[in-house]
Amino acid sequence: MSDAFSAAAARLHREIGAILAAPVLSSEAMPLGPLRASIEVQAQAALLVAAAAEKARDAGCTWQEIGDVLGVSRQAAFQRFGKPIDPRTGETMDTTPSPEAITLAEAVVDALSRGAWEEVTDRFDAQMRDGLTGEGLAAAWAQIIGMAGAFQRRGETKAARAADITITNTPLVFEAGEFTARISFRDDHTIAGLYILPQGESR
Repeated sequence: MSDAFSAAAARLHREIGAILAAPVLSSEAMPLGPLRASIEVQAQAALLVAAAAEKARDAGCTWQEIGDVLGVSRQAAFQRFGKPIDPRTGETMDTTPSPEAITLAEAVVDALSRGAWEEVTDRFDAQMRDGLTGEGLAAAWAQIIGMAGAFQRRGETKAARAADITITNTPLVFEAGEFTARISFRDDHTIAGLYILPQGESR
């Protein structure tokens, strides 16, 4: 086994062992203890999966094969575990999404649902401001309402990083249709892209 995989497996083994031993080693009733320990096991299991994916790649497995095991597309597997090299610098790219991106995306969707166009356009970067006005944004939202009826709710936002941008996808449910809001954020929290796509085109 690779060093990273062996280390992750050993850590997970220790955490599970601690949970199993807790009733014997602790005399106090601590109902939240097993919950905290289980969360730590979950985190260690995620590290083990990442190490296993790296081990599979080192052994020559394709992203398609890894994605098949995980039940996701090869692109999703790569976005989760890949280590792309930045062609501009030759360095490994940071693939961690901006931690605020999900909250920002949800705020943008909520603003759209309220017709608060300027709350959205005020977040645009310079290029977006040149290409899309508040009136244009309102017209696009009106077209979607015309096709699919009133907006009902948003689903769970997912985020992934691509080079210098964090891309978010938020499911949107309307009366008679479903769309995805794909919003891209720069690290300074400005919006670099905003699309509302029929769900079949969201991947």
